[in-house]
Amino acid sequence: MIDYDKDVRIDETALDVECLDQPSLMVKYARLLADAERELDKAKEALDLVKAELDKEIRSDPDKFDLIKATETSVANTVIMQPKYVEASNRVIEAKYEAKVLAGVVRAMDARKTMLETLVKLHGQQYFAGPNVPRDLSYEAQRLHAQKKVDQGVASKFTRKRKEE
Repeated sequence: MIDYDKDVRIDETALDVECLDQPSLMVKYARLLADAERELDKAKEALDLVKAELDKEIRSDPDKFDLIKATETSVANTVIMQPKYVEASNRVIEAKYEAKVLAGVVRAMDARKTMLETLVKLHGQQYFAGPNVPRDLSYEAQRLHAQKKVDQGVASKFTRKRKEE
């Protein structure tokens, strides 16, 4: 599972590493959002297909659905009561939720970029002045990427488990 809150947080003691990591985080979440929007589009298409199939089935045999007369309203109301339609509609609702959450995360990543720029400016103005030792940027970047690999491994196990369900 992806920890959005963790990815949005900024380590103010590692602005250099955070700035280096920002573009890859933005790409990661932009892709996840695009995937979620594609899933939403697929779910909407599936819902439309189920609706059309049920409409056809109801109109061809209204008695099977306890309809005296197959009017537009009675057919439409009968369609939305069918379990296949309800299930497909729920998939659309879930896909829409995922897309909205990821759209929020992408906005948060953009806000994170702005905050990083502000913090870097403050740092350049000696706002955080105090005695310090130069950081080993390559070590910090390697440490961060190693942690991300661990996080990705956990996330991929969760994704596989979710797909199996």
